[in-house]
Amino acid sequence: MLYCVQNQPFLLGVRTMNATYILILMAVLAVMMLGILALAAHINAQLRNVTKTLSHQYNLIVKMQSVLKNKYATNAVAENAEMIYQDLLQSLIPIMAAIDIMPRNTPEHPLWRALGGILDEYAKNPFALEKLRRAIKLDTEIARSVDNYLNRADAFLHHLTATEPNGILTTTFTDGLLGQSLTFFTQARQLAAGQ
Repeated sequence: MLYCVQNQPFLLGVRTMNATYILILMAVLAVMMLGILALAAHINAQLRNVTKTLSHQYNLIVKMQSVLKNKYATNAVAENAEMIYQDLLQSLIPIMAAIDIMPRNTPEHPLWRALGGILDEYAKNPFALEKLRRAIKLDTEIARSVDNYLNRADAFLHHLTATEPNGILTTTFTDGLLGQSLTFFTQARQLAAGQ
């Protein structure tokens, strides 16, 4: 019993040491848990940022795709328009030679230079309409070229009207050289058919 009494402070010290170790261990575990929670919160914030960035990138890619589609469509229209312009110009060349008219001396597209030359000459000299009427009446090639021009230009304007929702481009062509030339050639064709 004496041994028990004498060793009690030792046991009390061991218990106190065990309690201290347990408290230290619990404190270390609590700090580790707080660190893990902080790390989880940080990772969660980074995932949200990544999600926002990916969403933003996706939206940019969609916008770029839309722009590229529009650019491709615009390029396709421009290429088709160039083919139409060349076709119209091929119909004008024999007509201009028959009525002895030169194109404008401007940096415009050759089609607009040719149409401008014809309409400028008509504005200066209304006899140009009579020269065209005679050429249509006397030369079947000129009549065919005028008919081709009228048909293709009219089809082009109808195509623009059908494909353009707001009509600005169609109005520009109709009120511009193309529309004025249609009027001029139609008048000459009607006069040639009437006499």
